[in-house]
Amino acid sequence: MFVDSHCHLDFPELSSELPQLLDAMRENSVTHALCISVEMPAWPAVVAIAHAHDNIYATVGLHPDYTESCEPSVEELVTKAATPKVVAIGETGLDYFRLEGDLTWQRERFRRHIRAARETGKPLVIHTRSAAADTLAIMREERADEVGGVMHCFTETWDVALGALDLGFHISFSGIVTFKNARAIQEVAAWAPADRILVETDSPYLTPPPHRGKRNEPKQVALVAQRLAEARKVSLERVAEVTTQNAVTLFRLPTTPAQEE
Repeated sequence: MFVDSHCHLDFPELSSELPQLLDAMRENSVTHALCISVEMPAWPAVVAIAHAHDNIYATVGLHPDYTESCEPSVEELVTKAATPKVVAIGETGLDYFRLEGDLTWQRERFRRHIRAARETGKPLVIHTRSAAADTLAIMREERADEVGGVMHCFTETWDVALGALDLGFHISFSGIVTFKNARAIQEVAAWAPADRILVETDSPYLTPPPHRGKRNEPKQVALVAQRLAEARKVSLERVAEVTTQNAVTLFRLPTTPAQEE
């Protein structure tokens, strides 16, 4: 069994084919998926997908890249996080790769998400790109270790991984770990503690070989897990077992999909 711990089923590339994607998940032993929120206007669609399907769960948050979106308050995040099947706060974090200038607003946004997570007791889904030092510093300052969470689509060094692990966070690997030039990430995949690793697709993006150039989808999380198994020199079954248990524990998922009441 596999859990896709990060995908975007509400994005147009996937939502238009949702029944087929869910069938493909079942056929490839993907038992659960987290549909990740990236902006407030789209959040109702994210939750609607989770409520319509017993094995899909949701988050609430505003991606650090979104500059022209409704800025949620701590109170709004807390209120929305109380919605059934919302299991985490995020996607949140810092991204200095695409944006320039004074990014104080981005850091303040991140702090609000951490405060909402601490108030709700729900884990964080953190995105960081070209901003690792500031990301870890804010996590420490805002006591993100009180709730933990996951560093999604991890692309940083072992030192950054250690910083996140020390704060009680999980490390999640996407299709990037399957790329030939991803040696540093593959080393992190080999060394990270077994009880702190997750797998994800970040679909519709980051499609692993042999499907590069095509749209990604949750069923392909098994290809990510296979590369982790190779890096760690263990069986695919072992990676499936530990990553599924880690996701179930972190996000408080049922061990089998629960039927909606």
